[in-house]
Amino acid sequence: MKALVLKEIKQPLELEERPDLQADPGWAVVKLKNAALNRRDFWITRGLYPGIIPGVILGSDGAGVVSSVGEGVDESWLEKEVVINPSLDWGDSEATFGDAFTILGLPVDGTFATEVSVPESQLYDKPAHLNWEEAAALPLAGLTAYRALFSQGSLQAEETVLITGVGGGVATFALQYAVAAGANVWVTSSSPTKIERAIELGAKGGFLYSDESWPRQFVEAAGAPSLIIDSAAGPTYDTLIDLVAMGGRIVNFGATLGPPDKLEMRKVFWKQLRLQGTTMGSPADFVAMVEFNIKHGLKPIVDSSFPLEDGNTAIEKMKVSPQFGKYVLTIS
Repeated sequence: MKALVLKEIKQPLELEERPDLQADPGWAVVKLKNAALNRRDFWITRGLYPGIIPGVILGSDGAGVVSSVGEGVDESWLEKEVVINPSLDWGDSEATFGDAFTILGLPVDGTFATEVSVPESQLYDKPAHLNWEEAAALPLAGLTAYRALFSQGSLQAEETVLITGVGGGVATFALQYAVAAGANVWVTSSSPTKIERAIELGAKGGFLYSDESWPRQFVEAAGAPSLIIDSAAGPTYDTLIDLVAMGGRIVNFGATLGPPDKLEMRKVFWKQLRLQGTTMGSPADFVAMVEFNIKHGLKPIVDSSFPLEDGNTAIEKMKVSPQFGKYVLTIS
């Protein structure tokens, strides 16, 4: 097999040959057709992620064909086209993951390779309406967006929703899902082009977050949002506290700008707000997410595709986030 391996932090991944994988009891080997990148992979290569293990194969997202199964695994999986749920060992609670929870691609070898080994529980039939690139782009970002909107955000039809930083993988899924659910969706971005793309996908409109007057423009156009999906936090987080409607919810799946400069609790309790964190999702969330995509005929937005050996090029592009949707690796 061939794999892109993290040999040293802050150094390019190295393409190397390794022995072909053997399926352990309870596990299956998947010959990968495509893998997809996530912001997590970028942070790991920069040394900005906990528990980094030199020598690990990165990559959480992948789709392919089951080539072998270990003892105790249902042999009907053999030769099936599958997508992989990268949320490992979630645990028994729907409210949060347990102590054993990890994500495929660190510490367990991931999908930036010609094959990957995963527990049988992580295999799911590839949705028939998706091609290989789209299927590979679905799991991590689709799962994160689905849980943020529905399991944690309690989204209802006709609600006004703000999704910040549209263009990133999770935010773009959240836009598609919220529109499909019948919400009135608005976005922010640093790019007029990304806002135009979001409108093409069903957003009511968008605002440049570089314009300090954007919250006022939002209220004038749409009123106050009852739900905000955010991944930035940072110095402007208090702007979201001011903007969200009374009794509203703010769901965060990241903090790319760091912690808020301040958090005025008086506003939080006076406005009866719910500040909710979310990470990945449970097996039930994953099933519901896949079914939601099938029901509504949704397809992940793939920005660009790269050969496996050019994975470092894709990772470097993520430094300035020019993409709208997902970067995907093609594996021959």
